[in-house]
Amino acid sequence: MDGIIRLTDAQRKSALEHFRFGANARISRRAHILLLLDQGLSYRAIMEVMFCGSDTVADLNRKFQEEGLESALGTAKEVGPAPEWSDAVCDWVSNSTPQDFGYFRTRCSCEILSEVLMDEEIANCSGETVRRWMHYLGFVWRRPRPIVGLSDPHYDWKMRGIRRLLHRMPSHEIAVFQDEVDINLNPKIGSQWMARGLQAEVETPGNNRKLYLSGSLVWTTGTLLVSEPQRSRNSDLFLTHLDDLRRRLRGYSRIHVICDNASFHKSRKVKEYMGQWSHRIQIHFLPAYSPETNPIERVWWHLHETITRNHRCKTMEELATLACEWLACKNNHYADMRNSFALAA
Repeated sequence: MDGIIRLTDAQRKSALEHFRFGANARISRRAHILLLLDQGLSYRAIMEVMFCGSDTVADLNRKFQEEGLESALGTAKEVGPAPEWSDAVCDWVSNSTPQDFGYFRTRCSCEILSEVLMDEEIANCSGETVRRWMHYLGFVWRRPRPIVGLSDPHYDWKMRGIRRLLHRMPSHEIAVFQDEVDINLNPKIGSQWMARGLQAEVETPGNNRKLYLSGSLVWTTGTLLVSEPQRSRNSDLFLTHLDDLRRRLRGYSRIHVICDNASFHKSRKVKEYMGQWSHRIQIHFLPAYSPETNPIERVWWHLHETITRNHRCKTMEELATLACEWLACKNNHYADMRNSFALAA
């Protein structure tokens, strides 16, 4: 089809921002046309929607293909060649910390980068010059994403086993992803709308109380099965949930419970329980230090995002009731969670 282009995720996000929030109508119009081209609309369809001529669409398409998104939108900035010291600074920011150069600071600031450039006799420039070129070079100042440093040496082997289990599951057996979540009376703090210049307040009870929920996400249907909350996160909580699974999934000859490596999942009580019920329940352990491999983690994220952040509940009982009612309401709406983590698929 005429006029088809392919925007990357970053380009599509940038074009959408210009289209939705751009102050310049001309740039917003160009972004709209590029988005329509990315959707595969023909020149004729775009001309009818945008009330423009074919030359406008063709010129925009050509400019995008030859010069890129910013040039096509008209937002490209005329910047001279990068200074000779830019490669060194990019390497320091990506692979080093100020402590490697004798500073106490753990994060590179523009002032420190300027001082290091002078100490290394590479260039003599101010921190503001470094800041300006850092933006031109595509760097931004924002919070990094924390990750678990430890890794399971048997990660690949365990994931292959779980994928094999899910793909070869007989119709009379079923697999669930299990995990626990804690609910705190002290609310988790999250972003919310508030008047500019005024900071909203979230009242906390002071003395925190906790309850723990144990739940399982049925792999084939996305149904969430949650047991009654308890005050301790231990083997009793886990075994109570296994009893619930046996009762609620009694139509299946065997239940495969896929869970993390918490110590109370492997305790003496659990081993004694499995000695009695191994013909009905089989436990499979996910790789250690890999919460992203468990789809039910996404369910708990939605629970916190919807219920526990900035909540106004005065008692633990009120909060637990609210959480359980929400989980029951959303019980059959988690099928898409199976696709949220490709590693678990």
